[in-house]
Amino acid sequence: MRRFWPLVALLAGAPAVAADTTAFINVNVVPMDTERVIAQQTLIVRDGLIDAIGSVDDVPIPEGATVVDGTDRYLMPGLAEMHAHVAAADSPLLARYFDLYVANGVTTIRGMLGRESHLGLRDDLETGSRFGPRLVTSGPSLNGRTVGGVQQARDMVAAQHAAGYDFIKIHPGLTADEFDAAANTANALGMPFAGHVPVAAGVSRALELDMASIDHLDGYFAALLPPDSHGRGGFGGFFDVFLADEIDADRIADIAAATAEAGTWNVPTEVLIEQLVDATPVNELRNRPEMHYMPAATVADWVRAKESQLADRDYDAEVAALAVELRRKLILELQRAGAGLLLGSDSPQIFNVPGFSLHRELDTLVAAGLTPWEALYSGTVAVAAYLGSNTGIVAVGRAADLVLLDANPLDDIRNSRRIHGVVLRGAWLPAATLENRMERWRDDR
Repeated sequence: MRRFWPLVALLAGAPAVAADTTAFINVNVVPMDTERVIAQQTLIVRDGLIDAIGSVDDVPIPEGATVVDGTDRYLMPGLAEMHAHVAAADSPLLARYFDLYVANGVTTIRGMLGRESHLGLRDDLETGSRFGPRLVTSGPSLNGRTVGGVQQARDMVAAQHAAGYDFIKIHPGLTADEFDAAANTANALGMPFAGHVPVAAGVSRALELDMASIDHLDGYFAALLPPDSHGRGGFGGFFDVFLADEIDADRIADIAAATAEAGTWNVPTEVLIEQLVDATPVNELRNRPEMHYMPAATVADWVRAKESQLADRDYDAEVAALAVELRRKLILELQRAGAGLLLGSDSPQIFNVPGFSLHRELDTLVAAGLTPWEALYSGTVAVAAYLGSNTGIVAVGRAADLVLLDANPLDDIRNSRRIHGVVLRGAWLPAATLENRMERWRDDR
């Protein structure tokens, strides 16, 4: 499968921050390159990289190293949130969100709504002058309001490439010609473009133009409608979910195969869609434990959005349930076809608390039929392949972005939440430190 970010300096492998040496002793390593656990290992982290891995009898502990007891624990790569919305660099919300990401084992985020300030923020995070996960950033999105013609589409892509953004974000509203112009310019510059599929273009055209990733499974339901369906104009509600009873489900495997052949990846953000459109009571969502870490006004906005969805005159609980079933089927068929899946939840959007929501996304992937290893792969090894980065696998020479768990995540995906500590750019952060960083935001509204 294609690699799209071969020149991303922040993830290229050389550590930007020299960290103290840490030795994990008698730990079970979950490298994620294949579905396996390597028992009773010593793993050494030095200067931001994994320096050594081997049997406890064969790997000496460096003098002065911080020693972490890994007995009955499992060390795996850090997770990536591949659909995050990142506030401006001077936003007071960022420290809150970054703490929540890291405390949940999220060591890389892909910002899907870029701002000029993100260029400096990306560098500050990488050098360690600011605490938080690694950041891959788009520029400001190309959409129906920001693009006023073919030439402007070309110019915006060229300008963002020159400015140093990592990729182009596509939002709804582009005409077919504007989308073509943006895509062809990006391809000529070797710059990925990702996000939404414009209604005027459709999934088939996005695949033809080598779109790097499609987020939210956007456009797939429309592509599966009969030719005479009124829904082809983009009037099916939130990502066309209320057209679920019209689509030709027998064609799902075919479109998944076409996606695999094109080399386009998908970030399903399934938990976002399910939380908004399913019949889960609003109070159940509002009272989740992680909501205590969010501003009260934000949670109130999420509640209103859910209540509005359920009260809409066109809302149909049966069609919504069918949409969830068919989206999960599409996810599974993409996996079976070998089309790349990337882990992302769209945080902080409706009821998606940063970090916590990524574990809920893992739950939905397993509910769709993926094994725990396949679900975790989408947030580790797959991300490294997609970005062309040095993260995502536990191996000598790889970047030391790691999560130490108290139970085996390959046995039960919920074990990915049992975090004993995190290694971020080579720096060991035990559970107590992570908890303290989170607790300062609890009910701070």
